Amino acid sequence: MNRSASQQLMFESKKAKPLFYHDKCDKYDYLFAVACGAVAGIVDIFLVAAPSDSGLLKWTDTQVDGTVMSFARTCGWTPRVGNETNVASAIGFLEKKFPVNYDHRSTTDVNGLFQMGTKNHHMKSLAHSPDIIGLFFSVLNQFTSTASFLNSGQLITITTDTCELQGHDFISKLFCGVTNWFGHIMSDVAGSSGSSGRGSGVVIPFYELFQLCDFGSLQVGQNRNTLATIATKVFQEGYDIRFGLTMAIPVVLCDLTIKLVWALKHHFYHKYPLQECIPTKQHDDLRIMLLLGDGILCIMDGVDAVVCSGGNWVNFFLRLNLIAWFRLVALALREVCIRVGISFPLQKQLDAYIRINEALQVYLSELEKLDVEQFKRETAMYNSMVAKLGEVVSEKEMNLLLKEEYDALGLWFPWQGDFDTFMQDKSRKLEFK
Repeated sequence: MNRSASQQLMFESKKAKPLFYHDKCDKYDYLFAVACGAVAGIVDIFLVAAPSDSGLLKWTDTQVDGTVMSFARTCGWTPRVGNETNVASAIGFLEKKFPVNYDHRSTTDVNGLFQMGTKNHHMKSLAHSPDIIGLFFSVLNQFTSTASFLNSGQLITITTDTCELQGHDFISKLFCGVTNWFGHIMSDVAGSSGSSGRGSGVVIPFYELFQLCDFGSLQVGQNRNTLATIATKVFQEGYDIRFGLTMAIPVVLCDLTIKLVWALKHHFYHKYPLQECIPTKQHDDLRIMLLLGDGILCIMDGVDAVVCSGGNWVNFFLRLNLIAWFRLVALALREVCIRVGISFPLQKQLDAYIRINEALQVYLSELEKLDVEQFKRETAMYNSMVAKLGEVVSEKEMNLLLKEEYDALGLWFPWQGDFDTFMQDKSRKLEFK
């Protein structure tokens, strides 16, 4: 193997990149971040708005309907001719395909324990939540033949008909329970089969926890309601996961445009190679730009919500983009953790894997530069020499063999003639080249 190539290989594999690149934002970075956030804010105000007047919600609903129908087809739904785009038919098929024991829809179904209707039962029933909480309560309710609800800050559990899960052991029954939960969520995400109009979908992940907030006295029309009651009313007005996807559009737009501008500036202005222009959280300037851009989006969203609410808190929350605010809080929390030196164990492990992968990429790129045929020839030569050394029985034979191999390799001798004679002459010097 070529010595210089091997030395370079060892050097590159040991070279470690810093975990964070402390790049500073200049005035153009701030300007671009504000501009991207403002554009996203305009999209949020005029195209997202509230569920009742959103310009993008119809498109999002159509995409969700298409997803539900595609899922139904994979599960065996075969629509009749002319009924291929009837999402109600697909929903009805999924409701029968994935029945659950906790699908209560009205106050009568829960024996009058609390007020519930078709517009809010997906929020009050914990097992209908498309998150880890919903999965936990769905499996629990199916195994114990119960139904769990949140209402006015209280957890209510009622007994239901016996739920028979398929499977001969616990693992297979557990798999069946998880499958039922996901399939039933897909049947409800676009509304029910019998709903008129848009129908009531499922909640945005973890939105159901607002029902624990049974405090406060906020103005709603002529009345005052708790935060839990307001959250339920907001959901009933169409603030479901489909509208959550709509609210995510300006957030994604803000993030992508900032990252695109950052990458283009680093490549064409700062002359970085493309592989170093991939947006990651390791770059300080990019994180600040994302934080500033999403902050501008949230400010515009908040001002719009206040202006359009007219003092009504339900209207305020209907105009509020919770996805953008959650993103802002997550970015701010991450930045604080980085600044104070707090790193989550999982993130530290991922960062370590990233650095290992980078070192392996360098190692592989250097390996590709090696002359494999030359390496094979040199290896065969070394192996031949080792075999000859194994047959040496005296010091004289050893010296002769080493001289022959030295000559064969074309190496320079630091002395000329007989070594003993050369060393006896005090005027001669060894020359290494």
